[in-house]
Amino acid sequence: MKNTKYAVGVVLGMLAGAVQAQSVDVPAAEALLKKSGCMKCHSVSAEKEGPAFKKTAAKYKGQADAAAKLQTHLMSGPTIKVDGKEERHDIIKSKDDREIKNAVAYILSR
Repeated sequence: MKNTKYAVGVVLGMLAGAVQAQSVDVPAAEALLKKSGCMKCHSVSAEKEGPAFKKTAAKYKGQADAAAKLQTHLMSGPTIKVDGKEERHDIIKSKDDREIKNAVAYILSR
């Protein structure tokens, strides 16, 4: 019985940590995305030059490595196609890992 209570406590602690890790500071994420110029080409739900965040979230849904892939994309400035022309995607304007992860979580939660 003692081991069962311990195991339940461990599981509950892990679940609480997972929920906390998934929480998004929306104002901070929106501010960073705006400062980085992301909102010029993207929006939450409307298609612009770039895909809507809802479309991006749907693309990555269920992928265990979604956050890592999106973070790499935002930090590396890959070549993308816009109107048939190749150009470099701007990088996010932060070096703070927590800020970047928060912005990624924001995009994936839309």
